[in-house]
Amino acid sequence: MKTEVSEMEERKGKGKIMCGTLDLSAHPLDCITLIISFTSPRDACRLSLVSTAFNSATESDAVWESFLPSQYQALIPSSLSFSSKKQLYLSLCENPLLIEAGRKSFWLERGSGKKCYMLSPRDLTIIWSVDTPWYWRWVSIPEARGDENKVVLSMLPHCRDLRKEEEEDSLASCSVG
Repeated sequence: MKTEVSEMEERKGKGKIMCGTLDLSAHPLDCITLIISFTSPRDACRLSLVSTAFNSATESDAVWESFLPSQYQALIPSSLSFSSKKQLYLSLCENPLLIEAGRKSFWLERGSGKKCYMLSPRDLTIIWSVDTPWYWRWVSIPEARGDENKVVLSMLPHCRDLRKEEEEDSLASCSVG
């Protein structure tokens, strides 16, 4: 791939101004791979379409390993194996991993490689009324994965009744004239 050099250079002694070209594919593959590893997964995929040299560089494990989180080896169960770092990256984008005894879910955002976590509701702490079912309660969702996937209701019926009484009191104090 050739690109025009943005700066014009003057030939010595001839007074002519020449515009040069730079052949990016003439650089060593390791150099191209290193440059691409500093981009994002989305950019790497786009760059793979530029030339065969760039395509070869973007298929490198070095590029895709740079997009994986630093602790990725500890997250991957030993039962899973991947033929390349790119395959591992795509798997982490499409198939969330259950971590920390199934209390959290981990995956990567496909275009940017950002780490994403989903927390189990049981790992959350509700400041007011902890373990008191006066204001809220756990409700099972049959289609949820595992026994621990529950949902928190924000208010129970007696809380709603209090709000309804307040609304009725405010309406009663209004005079229609």
